[in-house]
Amino acid sequence: MAAIEIKKDIYWVGAVDWNIRDFHGYSTEKGTSYNAYLVKDEKIALFDTVKKEVKGDLIHHLYQVLGDPSKIDYIIVNHVEMDHSGSLPEMIDLIKPEKIFCSPMGKKALIEHFHREDWPFEVVATGDSITLGKRTVQFLETKMLHWPDSMFSYIPEDKLLISSDAFGHHWATSERFDDEVDPHELMVHASKYYANILMIFSPIVQKLLAQVTEMGLQIDMIAPDHGVIWRTSPQTILEAYDRWSRGATINKAVIIYDTMWHSTEKMAKAVMNSLLQAGITNVKMLHVRKNHRSDIITEVLDAKAVILGSPTLNNNIMPAMADIITYMKGLRPKDKIGAAFGSFGWSGEAVKHLTGHMTEMGFEIIGEGIKIKNVPTHAALKACSELGSAVAEAMNK
Repeated sequence: MAAIEIKKDIYWVGAVDWNIRDFHGYSTEKGTSYNAYLVKDEKIALFDTVKKEVKGDLIHHLYQVLGDPSKIDYIIVNHVEMDHSGSLPEMIDLIKPEKIFCSPMGKKALIEHFHREDWPFEVVATGDSITLGKRTVQFLETKMLHWPDSMFSYIPEDKLLISSDAFGHHWATSERFDDEVDPHELMVHASKYYANILMIFSPIVQKLLAQVTEMGLQIDMIAPDHGVIWRTSPQTILEAYDRWSRGATINKAVIIYDTMWHSTEKMAKAVMNSLLQAGITNVKMLHVRKNHRSDIITEVLDAKAVILGSPTLNNNIMPAMADIITYMKGLRPKDKIGAAFGSFGWSGEAVKHLTGHMTEMGFEIIGEGIKIKNVPTHAALKACSELGSAVAEAMNK
């Protein structure tokens, strides 16, 4: 990979991680990138660094653009998470910057991570700006998107938003821009990223989008810390974040289930078939041990109905179901229709637990749930079909 000029005298100097497959529980089957940006002006500024393991790529790119990285005057830390700051100590030793700009919480987090109070910190907050020469950098704190330290850097002269982890996606590519990749796949990765990282912060996203509008920021390029740069369609991702953060749904039902001896799976199919017969054409059947939790939650993001099924095991639900429910609760999907079903051998508490979890998440619960002892007969499966029909009726209101 080479450094790439994204605007006049502004360069992508990050690193592409082709091999990472897990990002603290999020499946990254197509890798990711750690994006850092360099602005050449009277003062030279580096925006973020990269994960420690790939710092050699960042250094190589800085030598490509500058010849000597010590020419850099400022380091701007938009986000302290270690995939963006892991190489910061080595970069500070190499660059010896005049100043390190960060948010108030950023300074605190940097000291807590690296225990270096002697670094040349310069704390900035929303509304603050610095001059690089021909360019200005304006700062906007974005607390809890998705860490307390996070902030945006906006360069009005270039209408460029350097957006930290917002508007990103985990995808390793040789291309650097949105118009160079398949647009459908791009949005698949972007929605997965939002669902797994930012869904919990949706109310904050709504406030941030309103703030960006109120500030009148003119944006014709968004440069996130992961994935490709939005140079031709920044409005596409802004509009998507608005939809996702409002909890907008499509007429889709997601059936999430586990099964022991296929009885609960038979019930799942009966529910699915009745949904289809009722005109719900977008139905996803997701076995929790065949689909990764991060892919399941991506389907939940815009689903109108979430239907959970599990056999009873030790008076409770199956362990893999407990995993996805715990994960889902943490991300707080909202405005969902919910229903539950499951088979059992002698006790049958699973349906009660599933319903309880969905109630805690604020789902609109349809029915009391269906539980069937041992192997369902055709007559028993009729109750599952009726459950599916009731869910479809609620979806179509």
